[in-house]
Amino acid sequence: MPIDILLVEDNEGDARLLREVLIETNNSVRLHVVPDGVEAMAFLRYQGRYLDSPRPDLILLDLHMPRMDGLEALAQVKSDPRLKTIPIIVLTTSRSELDIAESYKLMASCYLAKPDELKEFERLVKSLNDFWLTRVKFPKQHTA
Repeated sequence: MPIDILLVEDNEGDARLLREVLIETNNSVRLHVVPDGVEAMAFLRYQGRYLDSPRPDLILLDLHMPRMDGLEALAQVKSDPRLKTIPIIVLTTSRSELDIAESYKLMASCYLAKPDELKEFERLVKSLNDFWLTRVKFPKQHTA
């Protein structure tokens, strides 16, 4: 059964690398990439060019992006009764204690800091797959 993941990431290199490692690790993943929180909310609310978008099983969310940052997007998702059950993993370069605390306050499922080294990043993505995409059961209920 396919697993739909929405990646909210403004860094094209990080998005490409995550896609390569994730697809190599788990071929049942369908990764959908948007560059910021504004696009993420349009995707999640089936607006504009996202009318036929699937409801993601999981959201991977960067924090520091243009237009609408990750914390604002996280707050909007978790305040929407139709969306709040979607697990959100914050995946960011920030190691700020304020960002970590605020992410959990806004109900992030977990907070992962992107490693600086390629091999460590690959290990992180593989561990993400081993837990979140292999062991975790996602809700299929799509309504409030």
